[in-house]
Formats: sequence, structure tokens, C-alpha cells
Amino acid sequence: MSEKSVTLPVTGMTCANCAASIERGLKKLEGINHSHVNFASEQAAVSFDPQKVRLKDIVENIRNSGYSVATTKVELPIIGMTCANCALNIERALNRDVPWLVSATVNFASERAAIEFVSFVSNLDDIISAIKKAGYGAIPPDDVLEGEDAEQAARNAEIKDQTRKFSVGVLFALPLFALSMLRDFNLIGPWSHAPWVNWLFLFLATPVQFYTGWDYYVGGLKSLKNGSANMDVLVALGSSVAYFYSFTVLVFPFAGGHVYFETAAVIITLIKLGKLLEARTKGKTGGAIRKLIGLQPKTATILENGIENEIPLTPVKVGDVMMVRPGERIPVDGIVLEGESAVDESMISGEPMPVDKQINDMVIGGTINGEGLLKFKASRVGKETALAQIIKLVREAQGSKAPIQAIADRVSAIFVPAVIFTALMTFALWWGITGEFTPAMIRLVAVLVIACPCALGLATPTAIMAGTGKGAEKGILFKKSVALENATKLDIIVLDKTGTITLGKPAVTDIIILDKSFKNEDELMALAASVEKGSEHPLGKAIVNEAKKRNIDLREPENFKAAGGFGVEARIGGRAVRVGKPKWFAEVGIDITKAED
Repeated sequence: MSEKSVTLPVTGMTCANCAASIERGLKKLEGINHSHVNFASEQAAVSFDPQKVRLKDIVENIRNSGYSVATTKVELPIIGMTCANCALNIERALNRDVPWLVSATVNFASERAAIEFVSFVSNLDDIISAIKKAGYGAIPPDDVLEGEDAEQAARNAEIKDQTRKFSVGVLFALPLFALSMLRDFNLIGPWSHAPWVNWLFLFLATPVQFYTGWDYYVGGLKSLKNGSANMDVLVALGSSVAYFYSFTVLVFPFAGGHVYFETAAVIITLIKLGKLLEARTKGKTGGAIRKLIGLQPKTATILENGIENEIPLTPVKVGDVMMVRPGERIPVDGIVLEGESAVDESMISGEPMPVDKQINDMVIGGTINGEGLLKFKASRVGKETALAQIIKLVREAQGSKAPIQAIADRVSAIFVPAVIFTALMTFALWWGITGEFTPAMIRLVAVLVIACPCALGLATPTAIMAGTGKGAEKGILFKKSVALENATKLDIIVLDKTGTITLGKPAVTDIIILDKSFKNEDELMALAASVEKGSEHPLGKAIVNEAKKRNIDLREPENFKAAGGFGVEARIGGRAVRVGKPKWFAEVGIDITKAED
């Protein structure tokens, strides 16, 4: 009997009885040989039979007892998947080859693996090695932490590879198809029936079969090696039957009279077109996440010993002091140490009005600073920032499985064997009834080829990914894909704040003249908008936009000054103009009580 031992870091224990409670719970599991929980060190030493119990079951047992096991969760971009069964193959390989894996969920549509493992006793190298051993690739998280550049480069390389192979397929399959069809319908001369023409067909079909279609052979062998059959098996089988039957007829003419090289070439080229479109579509559906990532600046201005240094965002750590100038994006979450400003937080809250910030206020990474200079201390960086959590939320929703997908997964698991069985039965039936091999073979190929794209295994996860991605573009976030599915049953929606249903951009709605020396609204707007011309404040931009709508000519402001958190002032045609908050006017003795209503 094989035995494995693991030491798990346990959190949530408050006394020795907690440790005893965990031990009792573990002993109920079949396959546990020995368990000892140490309250002082907060560790559980467990010996178990991996044939009877999995680490996942042990961790779940501890959690069901009311405690937690410290595990590491990571998302790895996966390269090389061609269908939903590839995702299942990777999951099986990880569960089989990585001993300290808690869970692994691979999503084919988003091409990501959500993995939870006990980092106390394992590391990512084991996981990446297991994925590579299964015949696929994984992008290490270090590359992901540097931005999405490495992942995006890999995605772009895949699209280029698919485009190149499809182009070769079209280059050879198109003339092959045209010549073959013209010959079959006797639309070209007798020369087309000469033996050398079939050798030309072989020459045209071979690059398509073994270059454009090579991915299907590799993918099919991978899936069979992992104990299942994916869609690539169907493509490889269907095209290979047509190709090698034709090759046999060409080499041994007595075996038959007609060749079907064009069938194999057209099958592969058309399906490669589908794969190309699929790769491009998946690239677009990830655009919402990339837009969210784009909200985070690449660099931060850090203050060290009174000296400002611009550094990449990755090395920034909690406690670092940073400066944010007017108009810049705030790099990470933090607490204001010096300065006053108004910050545009519409990307987080949806509220169009900027939020005033002063000493001890919290600022959020990715939001836009107004006119004031802010000095703040980083409180949350990297994956802990609010923006990173939003990105994580969208990704988790895209990677999660909706209830309807469980049905699709169950059907997909038996779909390929069922199609192969149906194809063989069709072949046997036709051959048995007609006694002719060629018509039976053609129908076998038809069954295999028509079934091979398998929209069922792809449609549900892709729909979830597209739905959550489109929602993120519109500012609607789904915590889980089940929420997206349940949204179809909604009758009434209750919105909890105005920011949810506003545009996120302020606009001028009314102009009220309190000083009768102004002839009309346009004269007042001309002064206000001319001052706001140099402002980055959302309210300032709204005033300028209104002036443009009214075709008002704006003047260049002189001696422009921005008072952080209050407003802006300048001289327009020798006249001092101040635009800002009410309390700012009181400071210079201007009575605005008549404006209160």
C-alpha cells in the first residue's frame, strides 16, 4: 500500500480542542492512516493512501470542520488547447501528476487554468511541468505579473500560426478543389483524366494534410494519450481516411478508380478557418480585461529621501511614498499624506462627480487625479489593489462554470466516442447493403467531418466569456457565471445608487445668471469656459464642451492657476475670473448667498 505524508498549514484554531476536532474529522475519511494536528504550530501532519483519498478531500474535510488551510491560488494562461476535451485532459493530468494539488479548473474558452495548491509543500514548477508533460504549454506567473504582454504575445503568435497554416491550406486546396470538380463534371479536356493529374492532386493535398492539418494529429494523439478522445481525433480520422484511401488508389489502381484528395484538403482548410476565427474571437473577448488592466499606469513616481524617482509599478511595495501630479492616474491604493485635490473615481463608482481628497483620505489605484498635487503612502499594491480585485472578479466569472455548462461537459465527454461509433456503423451498414467500399467510406468520412467542430463543447464557455467581457465593457460585473445565467429570469431590477445609471461624465444642464451685468448666457459661458480651457477637471471639461456646443469662441487664459480641491482662476481680457466651489468665493469676500437656492 502506497502512503504519502503532508504537513498542512491550518488557520482559524483558537485552542487545543480545535486541533482535536480537526483530528476527529480527518479520521472519518477512508484512507487516512495517521493525523496529528498541532495547535501551537498550527499545522496538520497527515499520512494517507492516495488511492483512497485525495488531498482535495483532506482540505475540504478541514474546511468543513470550520477551519481553513492556507493554500495558494494562481491563474495560468494555457497554450495549445484546441477543444473542450483538451481542458479536461489538462485537469486529469494535473490531478494525477501533482500530489499537492487541491483543485484545478481549466477553461477552454478563456484558455486559463485556475489552480489551488498547497505551496507549503509544492511549487508552480511541478504544475507547469505536469501541463507540459500532458502536451500543452503554460505561461509562468512572473510573465503575467509584468503585465499581459507575455500572454498577449503568445496569443498573437497563435493567431499568426493559424493564419499561416490556413493560408497554405487555401493556396493548395483551392486549385485542387477547382481541378477536381471541373474534372468530375467533365468541364475540362480529356487530359484531366491522365494518370499524372492524380499525382498532381497528391502533390497539392500533401502540404494541406501534413502542414495545415498537423495540429489535428498532434492534438488527437495528446488526447488519446491522456485516456480520452477530443475533436481533433475526428478531424484527423475523417481527413486521413479520404487521403490514404486516395493514396492507395493512386499507388494500386486496382483498388479503385476515383481519388478524394480534394475532400481531405477542403475538410482541413475549412476547419482551420474555423480555428482561426475562434482564436481571433477569443482574443477579442479578452479585450474587456485588457481595458481594465490598461487603467493601471505602468510607472509610479516614488519619493525616496526627498528625491522623486519614476520606477516601474511592479517593485512598488506597501509603505512606499508616492507623488501624483494633476491629470495623472493614481498608481496604487493608498492614504493621502499631503495635499488636496478632487479625484475622478467614476471608473470604480460610476459617479460623475469627482471626490474631494485631503490628508488621511483613501485613494484608489487607476483613478484620475484632478488639479491638486497629492503625496500618499501605498496601502495596497499588486493583486491587492481594488482594480486588481475587479480584474480578478471578471476573470473568475469568465472561468467559472454555469449550471448549463455542466450538461454540455457531460455530453462532450461521450460525444467523440459516440460519433466514431456512429461513423463505423454507417460504414458497415452501407458496405453491407451495397457491397461497395467507396460509397461506404465516403459516408463514414461525412459523419466524422460534420461532427468534428463540436460547437456544443465550445459554445457555452465562450458565451459566458463573451457575456462577462461585454458586461465589464459596460461597467457591469458578474461575480459568478451562474449570475449571468440567472439574469435571463429577471423581471425587476433594483438599482442602489445614481452612479449605476448615469453616464459617468457630468454635463451642463442649466445656466442661471445672478449678475444682471451679463447680457446673456453665452457671455457668462465664454468667461467660465475660457478659464476652464486649461483644466483637467471633469466639471471644467463639461463647461468647455457646453461652450463648444454653443459655438462660443474661447479666449486664451492668462496667469492660469489651479487651487487643488477648490477650482481654477485666470485673467480673461484683463478681467479676473474665478470658477470653483462656493466656500472658495467666501475667502475673498464675495457674497454668494443669493445663489444658495
